[in-house]
Amino acid sequence: MQSPAVAAVERRQRVALGLSYNGRAYDGWQSQPGGRTVQDHLEQALTRFTAQDTIKTLCAGRTDAGVHGLMQVVHFDTSLDRPDSAWVRGTNSFLPDDIAVQWARHVPDTFHARASARARRYAYVLLESPVRPSVDAGLVGWVFRPLALEPMVQAAQTLIGEHDFTSFRAAQCQAHSPIKHLLRAEVSRRGSYWRFEFEATAFLHHMIRNIMGCLIAIGTGNRPPEWMTEVLLARSRAAAAPTFSPDGLYFLGPVYDAVLGLPERTPAFDWLP
Repeated sequence: MQSPAVAAVERRQRVALGLSYNGRAYDGWQSQPGGRTVQDHLEQALTRFTAQDTIKTLCAGRTDAGVHGLMQVVHFDTSLDRPDSAWVRGTNSFLPDDIAVQWARHVPDTFHARASARARRYAYVLLESPVRPSVDAGLVGWVFRPLALEPMVQAAQTLIGEHDFTSFRAAQCQAHSPIKHLLRAEVSRRGSYWRFEFEATAFLHHMIRNIMGCLIAIGTGNRPPEWMTEVLLARSRAAAAPTFSPDGLYFLGPVYDAVLGLPERTPAFDWLP
């Protein structure tokens, strides 16, 4: 006969959540002693909702302070049996207004929010204006000089493929290797707003913000498009432009195999310029 403890373990199930958040008020995603992170607030809300489980989550991709998430994905194990809709409504009732669970799904025990992802997607939204942002302050990056599209497109394309991205890596990056595979880098414009979208198997710490610093230097004419190749080949952080602001950076979420049946986007995608 099984003991109650063994039976409880066997009844545990894995749940995945997709959530969106405005990162302005938080010290990034990952839990810290001060408790001012998105993960801290989410785990506190889950624990309050379950009333008996201490929930620990694992995410698809950590975000820095000030960076926003349109579809962060996490998973956790629990012994409680709740319908997907209850996980959404119940958890949201304990979350601050700038963090919201968008969906919940029961997933196989083999699912891992980070390890199961085939790729990750980010977007950077940039305002080109002689005047700083106001109603969208903290939600967009800002440049007051005019930008040229074609040089930035040309420079971005040189980064496609598998490369050593040391030149775009933060000193505190904990990745085992600087070699990453950038699958897509697109630049577009709508009115005064620019959108830069990146997809890769994985990213280094500050990699996109460091790439953005270089792209803006090229777009404003301070550097030629060919400079991006020189920076990449230098394999030195000193060769690149300064790290750009986190304000306009959005984690669009991971890409999973379709067989898992997980949502690919949240309603926030329709709001993003």
